[in-house]
Amino acid sequence: MMRFRGTVQPVFAAELPKHPEDGLDDLEDLEEDFHQDIARSSFADMLHDHDRNQKYYQGIRAAVSRVKARGERVVVLDIGTGTGLLSMMAVTAGADVCYAVEVFAPMAAAARSIVQKNGFSEQITVINKHSTAVTVGAGGDMASRANVLLTELFDTELIGEGALSAYEHAHLHLVQSGCEAVPHRATVYATLVQSERLWSWAHLQPLAVGGSQLLPYDALSRCPGSHAVCDLQLSQLPRGSLSALSPRLTMFSVDFSRAVSSEPQTHCRSFEAQSSGEAQVVLSWWDLSMDPDNTIVCSMAPSWTYEDPHSAPWRDHWMQSVYFLPEQSSVSRGQDLTLTVSHDDYSLWYSLSQGPQGLQGTRAVPRPCCTCLAHTVWDRPRFGQLGDRALTQQYVSALQQVLGPDSVVLSISDCSLLPLMARLLGARTVFSVEGLRLSRQVVQQLLETNHLSGSVELLEGPPEELRAEDLRGQQVSVLLGEPYFSSSLLPWHSLRFWYSRSAVAPLLAPDARVLPRGASLHMVPVHFEQLWRIRAPCGSCEGFDVSPMDQMIQRSLDYREAGEAEPHALWEYPCQALGPPTALLTFDFTQCVPEETMSSSASLRLSSSSCCHAVVLWMEYHLTQDIRVSTGLSGPVGAGGQCQWSPHHKQAVFFFSPALDSGDHTLSYTCSFEPRTGDLTMDLSLDPHMDPHRDPK
Repeated sequence: MMRFRGTVQPVFAAELPKHPEDGLDDLEDLEEDFHQDIARSSFADMLHDHDRNQKYYQGIRAAVSRVKARGERVVVLDIGTGTGLLSMMAVTAGADVCYAVEVFAPMAAAARSIVQKNGFSEQITVINKHSTAVTVGAGGDMASRANVLLTELFDTELIGEGALSAYEHAHLHLVQSGCEAVPHRATVYATLVQSERLWSWAHLQPLAVGGSQLLPYDALSRCPGSHAVCDLQLSQLPRGSLSALSPRLTMFSVDFSRAVSSEPQTHCRSFEAQSSGEAQVVLSWWDLSMDPDNTIVCSMAPSWTYEDPHSAPWRDHWMQSVYFLPEQSSVSRGQDLTLTVSHDDYSLWYSLSQGPQGLQGTRAVPRPCCTCLAHTVWDRPRFGQLGDRALTQQYVSALQQVLGPDSVVLSISDCSLLPLMARLLGARTVFSVEGLRLSRQVVQQLLETNHLSGSVELLEGPPEELRAEDLRGQQVSVLLGEPYFSSSLLPWHSLRFWYSRSAVAPLLAPDARVLPRGASLHMVPVHFEQLWRIRAPCGSCEGFDVSPMDQMIQRSLDYREAGEAEPHALWEYPCQALGPPTALLTFDFTQCVPEETMSSSASLRLSSSSCCHAVVLWMEYHLTQDIRVSTGLSGPVGAGGQCQWSPHHKQAVFFFSPALDSGDHTLSYTCSFEPRTGDLTMDLSLDPHMDPHRDPK
């Protein structure tokens, strides 16, 4: 029996402790946020990345051999050691001594345990410090400078974890001049593309609302947006949703065997446009050369760059990056263009200009910064939701069914376009609850641009505090919600709308319409092609026993995450449905939240011999009797259990630990919702399916 639990109100962790105690036995005393960091970490995903591990191992063997060939004693510095895997590889390859540096105390404790378990305690010293605090010499952390530098300090953007400053300090203070480095070099690549789908994640386009247009305000249209990287599994992006305007461009490289600078830099690459279109987005990735001759390469390129896409290694800890240009521009095939990338010590940003590099020089490009507030209020999935024309038309059609010329509308959602749509569709009076100051400012600018100032009244404060005088004594005839709340992490968190609906019940007319009129919670059991790796124990990695790390993660899961679902954008992670999608609970928004517990129980037969990694849950909103909006499956399950997921929502995934074995089984569940506390629980059990016509023997 497994129990899944959740709550309508998302939980926010406390601040990290400033001085966590060292040692695995002290994990119970760490703050809740520490346990969440461990439980949601990518440690397991990295260790399951066989391609990465093998390339590192090959590079380490080669580096140790080169040092030994010079007749030198091999002294290794491993910065960001994690489990100590790279240090153990180095000792196995012949290193004499390794200094393994790890700043995260629980991970350093796990590394010590792993090193001891594998018999390397005499050769490997684990140092629980930031590398910039490590000392060398008599009485220091290291007896001497190292002549081999190992690191795994990279994120999807390459430098987002402070790799440049760590390398800069190491070359100045911790390693010898001319040291061997694994990886030896990193190279960043980019491709300029047109993609309306990606562009819609950073820009709001005009939307048709009945016979009117809902327009973005000028500052939003001109805003360069946030410089924060958008990391994606680009291999899962439909190829028809983007058009390449440039070849793959080599933007810059960093040689880790030499002195590295963390100072801001700018690099330019000139090219001829290979096709005509709208330059909107830069797709970027990088690779690691593990040796000076570039014969051992670990690449983050998306699968469609491979001759055989199926041969591309899967990894989730390193993906690909999407950068939105400050503004889109039309380019023509054969046109001379220059793509510029700039970076500081933590982030990259791109810009495009006309003409070859010789005419442009290498002037630094200012880092983009949001000037319109919208990119502060809306994240990229939210931009996608608001810009989805098909979704907009569903809401418009639903609004047309419930609105009349005398409608008094109250909208409860965070920074929603619904109140503007309601006014454009003819509602007499529209009120919108906007409790967040920045949200009110964004909506106010939208109102002014669309000549709706004074037609939609923005109300401060939570719905629970609304009074009749706030609505100028008018009774609400239509209550609206998408529902969307910026604090929602999991699908059912938006049931907050139901509680708000109950709070404002005294303000509603007896015949008031509610949109959505209800919602349902759905579930499907799935087999993941790859995503299971992020939660699967490792046990052994490249011949080394890393089970203490598994135990550390499990202890944190038991402390904080056990029985809880986690949000994932499943359009990026292919999976196979092992049974029919099932409606677990239905919520009637036309009525107030009941006091009685809601529950349902049923069983479903798993329809495949594949093992069951998880159940996926999502909400479906019933806007009207005949219009529904799904935050999960966007259509029926296809042949072989193929699933198509909403591209603008995250679904809740509850991983089984361990995964349920393949075979002919029945999944039984009981799902309960306790309205008084907002707690959602689901008990699951797996039983062998018994054919009533078959002899049980």
